[in-house]
Amino acid sequence: MNAAQVRELLRTAGLSPKKAFGQNFLVSASALEAMAAASVPDDEVGRARVVELGAGLGALTVLLLVRARRVTAVERDRDLIPILERTFEGALGDGSLLLSESDAKAFDVGEAFATGEGPRVLCGNLPYQITGQLLRLAIEHAARVDRVVFMVQEEVADRLLASPSTKAYGALTVFTRAAFDVERRARVAAGSFFPAPRVASAVVVMTPVRPPRARETEVFRSLVKGAFGMRRKTLRNAWRSVTQDREELERAATEAGVSLDVRGETLDVEAFARIASRLEGSVASSRP
Repeated sequence: MNAAQVRELLRTAGLSPKKAFGQNFLVSASALEAMAAASVPDDEVGRARVVELGAGLGALTVLLLVRARRVTAVERDRDLIPILERTFEGALGDGSLLLSESDAKAFDVGEAFATGEGPRVLCGNLPYQITGQLLRLAIEHAARVDRVVFMVQEEVADRLLASPSTKAYGALTVFTRAAFDVERRARVAAGSFFPAPRVASAVVVMTPVRPPRARETEVFRSLVKGAFGMRRKTLRNAWRSVTQDREELERAATEAGVSLDVRGETLDVEAFARIASRLEGSVASSRP
């Protein structure tokens, strides 16, 4: 489905892309095929179960149905639901496609994968303004999926793949890489969408790490947010809000092999995990 076809389909339905929903429809055949193949590799064809966040007009859904055992298409825009129902009448009838009019941010991924067998895949062309929230959804469900394939703004992909001590490295990097290995599968030009955004995008493949590199506990979250919330400060100062027991923080840092005289951007995920695990008991016991 090219840009002209998308424009005509929307015009016929009396619709236009909704900025409030961040609608930029993917129209590049090569990019769509790359996403479909990344979501369901050849050795999983006919077995994988896929949840697609933001089905739009169904351009990716069509390709997923060819490869997957079952697809659950999630779409928030109620104006697009009738189009999807007409387009996929057959697949909806035979049960290979389930259509959910839902807000992707609140969709129950675990429930969608609760029954059936085969690899569990979460995928979608993410609206830029809620990318962070949908990455959070993926992280929360990392134990319930086998693969996540997202189209994201290229700047976000850079952050997900960043190394410590680089400008792009931050809290999003740490939280994501605590749960996933991340690979950039393809770069996608702005012209691959209708309407075209102002920036390039990228397809990222996120594979759950089992066991995860870090348990995302309250202490772990506090350490990461503290470190990057005050990037210019040393950890000794940035972590004042995590615990008031300075001696305990010094002890935990020493045991974890972490210097409190460096900035948080120098720590890898495993370092955050080590000091979090050593602070868990003391921080919990110091709270009223």
